[in-house]
Amino acid sequence: MILGIDTSLGTAVAVIESDGVVVAVADSPNPLGHAEAIGGLLEQVLAGGEPITHVAVGMGPGPFTGLRVGVAAARAFALGRGIPLVPVPSHDAAALGLMLADAVAGPDETGPFAVVTDARRREFAYSVFEGTDDDGLPIRAAGPSLAPRDELDGRLTALGATRRDVAAVPAAMVALAASRALAAGRTLATSEPLYLRSPDVTLPGAPKRVTA
Repeated sequence: MILGIDTSLGTAVAVIESDGVVVAVADSPNPLGHAEAIGGLLEQVLAGGEPITHVAVGMGPGPFTGLRVGVAAARAFALGRGIPLVPVPSHDAAALGLMLADAVAGPDETGPFAVVTDARRREFAYSVFEGTDDDGLPIRAAGPSLAPRDELDGRLTALGATRRDVAAVPAAMVALAASRALAAGRTLATSEPLYLRSPDVTLPGAPKRVTA
């Protein structure tokens, strides 16, 4: 049983079996309020008492404040249960979900595509993928990268990639990507989150000396 957590866009959690069967899923599309939502969502998906063996967490790209909530929750759960933590790039999980949906729907177009997520501040984050490998995982061709809103389409055209905007990263796909990586003995991401940019809040400088 794998618990998946992602807060790179909204807040999403899920529990799946190793073969991808979804046991429970809960999410909030609100791009804010991650800390307020994560506890209740985890309570929902864990209500069945399934024996969780791994925790998969989306590592971004995502905003500093939101992304760190999911990463911290995943690390705390894994540490508390004494089970492995499996980092997964959030764009890879989104790409896996798109590819599985395309396989069912039979799309008219094939070829490279870009997972595009709103990075706010008139910017988008994107990653380009080209099919899947023998392990059933998306093949990343470029990214993740940031692009100004007005430059994104030009960049994707130069890369020959179809634009696929994503409003949410399914936690079940985070868990499924982790399951396939574990089966293949692969590591998909490091333990460092992929923040879109540095936090706005910085430590203050040394206090000024007060003189009489």
